[in-house]
Amino acid sequence: MVQAYILIQTEVGKSSEVAREIRQLAGVTLAEDVTGPYDVIARVEAGSVDELGQLVIARIQDVKGITRTLTCTVVHV
Repeated sequence: MVQAYILIQTEVGKSSEVAREIRQLAGVTLAEDVTGPYDVIARVEAGSVDELGQLVIARIQDVKGITRTLTCTVVHV
């Protein structure tokens, strides 16, 4: 299982709407509005790195109101 945090910037005033829509996507375990340089942080899980990429590119980045994402993969050392 691959886990990651997706840091999301949104259009002004769209963070709550974006977080609500992202929460509904399969593979998303958490999506919350935050303050700071990013507007929403989502935690996601996927079966592989390729599936993680598909989740981010094909589903999360497709949500209206998102302007930029940054994927931070969880590592266990």
